[in-house]
Amino acid sequence: MEHIKPEALKSANHFPNEDDVTSAKETFWINSFKIPFEDARGFIEFKDTDEIAASERLERFSSYIKKIFPETEVSNGVIESDIVDASPIQSELEKHLGFVSVGQLMIKLDSELPISGSIKARGGIYEVLKHAESLAVDSGLLTYNDDYSRFSSKEFREFFSNYSITVGSTGNLGMSIGIMGACLGFNVTVHMSTDARKWKKDLLRSKGVVVVEHEADFGHAVIEARKDAAKNSQCHFIDDEDSADLFLGYAVAARRLKKQLDAQRIQVNSQHPLFVYLPCGVGGGPGGVTFGLKLVFGDDVHCVFVEPTHAPAVLLGVATGLDEHVSARDYGLDGLTAADGLAVSRPSGLVCRAMRPLISGITTVDDKRLNPYLAVSWDAQKIKLEPSAAAGFYGYFQTVGSSDYIQHYSLTDKMKNSTHIVWATGGIMVPEDEWLKYYEDGRERYKSEMCNN
Repeated sequence: MEHIKPEALKSANHFPNEDDVTSAKETFWINSFKIPFEDARGFIEFKDTDEIAASERLERFSSYIKKIFPETEVSNGVIESDIVDASPIQSELEKHLGFVSVGQLMIKLDSELPISGSIKARGGIYEVLKHAESLAVDSGLLTYNDDYSRFSSKEFREFFSNYSITVGSTGNLGMSIGIMGACLGFNVTVHMSTDARKWKKDLLRSKGVVVVEHEADFGHAVIEARKDAAKNSQCHFIDDEDSADLFLGYAVAARRLKKQLDAQRIQVNSQHPLFVYLPCGVGGGPGGVTFGLKLVFGDDVHCVFVEPTHAPAVLLGVATGLDEHVSARDYGLDGLTAADGLAVSRPSGLVCRAMRPLISGITTVDDKRLNPYLAVSWDAQKIKLEPSAAAGFYGYFQTVGSSDYIQHYSLTDKMKNSTHIVWATGGIMVPEDEWLKYYEDGRERYKSEMCNN
């Protein structure tokens, strides 16, 4: 598809400061398309029954997951992460930023999710499991009332060895799909750009996954993966740009989060708003989580996406109304970022359309901030993040520091009662030597550069 020229976008309503976007400056965009959730539901193709069905499917697979992945025994086969108070990090960041924040800061530790250590364990694993269930039921191997631990048997693995799964990925989605797909017995191929992390490619290959590298970016890897899958009628293509199953797998997180907040006696209502900051690449993960959160909390939750200044894909797609038909490269941006999981130039159209009436805002962040946030997280609370997972902290400070945002959403008298969640999307599986490079760089810089916020 031919790229839209920037000149064609200048007349687009609701568009952020174009000069800031094209010069890769940090931008905070308040979404004027947002409408009350009850009004928005009619514009969204997903329903609460879709999320419930996804949750029930994961429950059916819990006996299999517990059997194959012992680290999930403590959660009885449920792939879930903790949410923790982040007051020590909040205090440390305030000290170095010279900034007085408001509300309670928390971290959702998808960086420590079982099996693949990132938010992609939600959507990626869910879609693989759904596909496996469909094949097994259609073949007569399985009924929905069976004990799903049967998926670990030699019979099932031999059956799935006749089928393939293909995906294009920046890394974490490929790991989730590769690990689970190979475990079930599928032949898995992951298409990745050459600049994706080497350790992720090595890990996949160690699991028996075929990794195909491409000189171009993530978008090209998805195109090639789609072509590859089309050649084989027995191949299931997982489309990171347009998958309802990925989206719904992510959405399941919200009801579980509510239980966690309830257990900690944290209120979420009109007088106690909840803010969630979600690092964003192509959009599926943060989009699915946002949809789930809206189902649970309605207008009492504010979802803010955080994207790299060089790859503001969803910002452009949502703000211009062009969805997947616009790319950061149309603005002369290269799409390159240290936050490799967010290195996406063209957004998911499915996500842009679903999120336009739902998200509260989008902020872009410069790469220079990511390692300092990563280092503070470790020094203050021994939380191990990768650079992309640290992006949410900037969303927090931008949002609570924006008088325009607070006034736009009539929050002036409510911020003192607010709860803020930085969604940490990955980190625990980063090799120690590579993570130490991030940490040492961030540790050296955060006491100097972050003071010049």
